[in-house]
Amino acid sequence: MDTTFDPTFKNGGQRAEETAYGSDDARWAAVQRRDPTADGRFFYSVRTTGVYCRPSCGARPALRANVAFHTSTLEAERAGFRPCLRCKPDGPPLAERHAALVAEVCRQIDAAEEEPDLATLAAASGISRFHLHRIFKAQTGITPKAYAAARRKQRVHDNLAGLAQQPSVTEAVYAAGYNSSGRFYATSRASLGMTPTAFRRGGSGATIRFAIAQCSLGAILVASTDVGICAILMGDDPGALARDLQDRFPNAELVGAEPDYEAVVAQVIGLVEAPETGLDLPLDVRGTAFQQRVWQALRTIPAGRKVSYTELAAMVGAPKSVRAVAGACAANAIAVAIPCHRVVRNDGTISGYRWGVERKEALLQRETAREGGK
Repeated sequence: MDTTFDPTFKNGGQRAEETAYGSDDARWAAVQRRDPTADGRFFYSVRTTGVYCRPSCGARPALRANVAFHTSTLEAERAGFRPCLRCKPDGPPLAERHAALVAEVCRQIDAAEEEPDLATLAAASGISRFHLHRIFKAQTGITPKAYAAARRKQRVHDNLAGLAQQPSVTEAVYAAGYNSSGRFYATSRASLGMTPTAFRRGGSGATIRFAIAQCSLGAILVASTDVGICAILMGDDPGALARDLQDRFPNAELVGAEPDYEAVVAQVIGLVEAPETGLDLPLDVRGTAFQQRVWQALRTIPAGRKVSYTELAAMVGAPKSVRAVAGACAANAIAVAIPCHRVVRNDGTISGYRWGVERKEALLQRETAREGGK
C-alpha cells in the first residue's frame, strides 16, 4: 500500500515506519543527509517557512528547532503547512518524476527530424541543461547526445533495410536526422558492420531515364521514373552529376541517351531560364513525411519572392524546427522545380545551396528582374 497519499494510513503503517525511523533523532539524521530512501516514510515541516518537504529535499537546511515531523502529507497540511515547490512532496516520488522526465525527453528525441540540442530539451523540460544532463545519465547510463546518436544510427539501419522506403543511401541518412552524409559515413562501418551501399545491396531497383545537357547555369541532369521527374541536378562536371544520380539510386537501372527524352530535358531547361513559367511535368518526390511537407510548401512560393528559413518553418506548421527545415532544403534533389533557392537567411542574405551559391544568386536575380519588368 502507498501510505504517502492515503488519509487512512494510521496504526499498522505508522508502526512499520517507526521501526525504520523510530525516533525524531533518526528522522532528523535522514533529513540532514537528504536520504532518498526515507521519502514517503515521513515528511518534515519548517515552521519559519510554512512548508513541508520530503527528507531528500535539496532546499537550504533548516534549524532543528524549527522542524517537525509528519507521517503523511495529509497530516502536514492539516497542521497548516503547504507543499514545498522544490521537492513537491504531494506529487509522485522523485525517482518516478525523473523516470517520467527522461521518458519524455526520449520521446522528443525520437520524434525530432533533427537531433535537438541539450538547451532545447532542457527548456522543454523546465530545468537547466546541467540538471537534465545529470538526471538523464543517472537514469539511462548515457547522455542525451549519445542516446540521440544511437537512435539516428538505428533509423539509418531501418531505412537501409527497408528498400522500398528510401531510394538511396543519402536519403536514408538525411531521413535519420543527420545534417550531412559525411557525419554518418565517418561511423557507418562501425554502426552497420559494412558500407551503407553494401548493406543495402540486393534489392531490385526501378528503371530511371536520364539525360545531361547544358543550360545558362552550366551542366544539368534530368532524371525520371515511371511516376515523374525524380532528380534535377546542376553543376560544372557532367560526370559528377551522373555519379550523384547513381549514388542516389544505387539499385536502379539507369537508361540514358534516349532521343524521346530530349523533350523532357528541354522543358526543364526552359524552367531554369524562365522559372515563372512553372513546370507541368509530374514529379516523383521521395523523402520523409516532414521533407515532403517542406518541399510542398516550397512549391507554393511564387517566383520573385524570397522567404526566410524561419518563415518556411512557420509555413509547414513547425516554427521551432528551423534547422530541420534547412535540412529538408539541403536534401532536395529536384532543383528549380522545388525552388529551395527562394529560401534565404533571416537577414535576407543568401546562404548555402546544394548546387552552388552562385547559381542560387543567379536564379534569384533572374526571377527578380523578370518580376520587376512586368
